[in-house]
Amino acid sequence: MAGSSRSEQRVGLLNGFAAYGMWGLVPLFWPLLKPAGAGEILAHRMVWSLAFVAVALVVVRRWAWAGELLRQPRRLGLVAVAAAVITVNWGVYIWAVNSGHVVEASLGYFINPLVTIAMGVLLLKERLRPAQWAAVGTGFAAVLVLTVGYGQPPWISLCLAFSFATYGLVKKKVNLGGVESLAAETAIQFLPALGYVLWLGAQGESTFTTEGFGHSALLAATGLVTAIPMVCFGAAAIRVPLSTLGLLQYLAPVFQFLLGVLYFGEAMPPERWAGFALVWLALSLLTWDALRTAHRNARTLRAQLDRAGGGVPPAKDGTGREKGIVASGVPAQDPADNEQAGNEQADAPAGKP
Repeated sequence: MAGSSRSEQRVGLLNGFAAYGMWGLVPLFWPLLKPAGAGEILAHRMVWSLAFVAVALVVVRRWAWAGELLRQPRRLGLVAVAAAVITVNWGVYIWAVNSGHVVEASLGYFINPLVTIAMGVLLLKERLRPAQWAAVGTGFAAVLVLTVGYGQPPWISLCLAFSFATYGLVKKKVNLGGVESLAAETAIQFLPALGYVLWLGAQGESTFTTEGFGHSALLAATGLVTAIPMVCFGAAAIRVPLSTLGLLQYLAPVFQFLLGVLYFGEAMPPERWAGFALVWLALSLLTWDALRTAHRNARTLRAQLDRAGGGVPPAKDGTGREKGIVASGVPAQDPADNEQAGNEQADAPAGKP
């Protein structure tokens, strides 16, 4: 059993590296689609993503969720909100990459965890630990430094961070699997996107049929570029802890940042380096706090299990219930720890750039 568990974890890690690696390298793909504009690329991404995801669902025969979703108008409405928000995220990202703003786009995904935590405080009234407050404050200082450096707020980064944080918050409430969620969202996007593609064709502005077979194939491949990382992410999410996924998620913006600086040759003046350094400091604080909390919880659980195994009754809380172990056998956490777990879940993406 232990060997099987380790093998599953290795498979999960490999899929996690594959998912975030592909998301990190995707800036190399969007420029290949020129002369298509960002709007046309976005529309084709929606159309072809639904096609490829639908084929995948047919192969694995996973359709029961669709009927349940259609019978729940509130969840269906939340899926529509998620589809609208991720449309903004995808569109801004494609435009940013093809307009020479890869570094600023990577910043959006660096600060996304900080924005997610801030939204948890403002919208969900969550309480943060001191290290989390320090990280959020440092992230805010970074935005101020970058605002001075750019001469204006880093709108691309903020738009990507806030749209993706909102997307994560909505998806947390919908509670659908990654592939199923992508199928539902692209089903909502499909008709407007197809209508836009047909309109471009009628206006003589579509590049799908005018730039050769290779260009058409690349536009169709936007569906694969969207779906394959999602499949890998889904395989990783069920095999590795959320804390591991939380660390792996930084691979994508790191790759994007390196591509922007080293491959695309984007400028990095001193004030921009200072802003990024503050962001990385904030993320280091978050990571240190998350690892410390996970270690503390694991140590507490081991102590409780050792005490229970040695015949020592588990400690009782004020209500007479067993403290630390609930009926399911899962370690109970204090409210701050539960909030951190919620933040980690919201941070785990289900639809990267």
